[in-house]
Amino acid sequence: MTINIGDNLPAAKLAEFIEVASEGCALGPNTFDAAAISKGKTIAIFGLPGAYTPTCSAKHVPGYVEHAEQLKAKGVDEIWCVSVNDAFVMGAWGRDQKATGIVRMMADGNADFSKAIGLDADFSAHGMGVRSKRYSMLVVDGVVKQLNVEEGGAFAVSNAETMLAQLS
Repeated sequence: MTINIGDNLPAAKLAEFIEVASEGCALGPNTFDAAAISKGKTIAIFGLPGAYTPTCSAKHVPGYVEHAEQLKAKGVDEIWCVSVNDAFVMGAWGRDQKATGIVRMMADGNADFSKAIGLDADFSAHGMGVRSKRYSMLVVDGVVKQLNVEEGGAFAVSNAETMLAQLS
């Protein structure tokens, strides 16, 4: 069942590669409960099929990096990129995309989060296994307020510009 506007984020695990150890976060991969860490925050989440894939690398992540300050000026506390990759790959991709400290690169290694929100997709025909559909959502205090799911291979409604317009 696909998550809907008004639903709470599930208590599914996401992992993030932490570059610098801090209180509560060790260096390297750290696992977080998506529902728990979304409480009390406004978060722009975007999901995509995979790190280093063409549209994801050329358009999706760069758009959120480019518009991060505008999103934050409109009340967004954090921006998460969710992909079915491991935390090491997401960390490296974040560095390559110049997203470190701007977009939290959240690994959904086993697609548990993507499955829990009903936005998983079978990319086996392309040799990629189970992945995430391309989407964006605005989450306020753990509750979905906006949801934009792409159809097919489109990249039209999950971009940073659409999210900005929805915040106006």
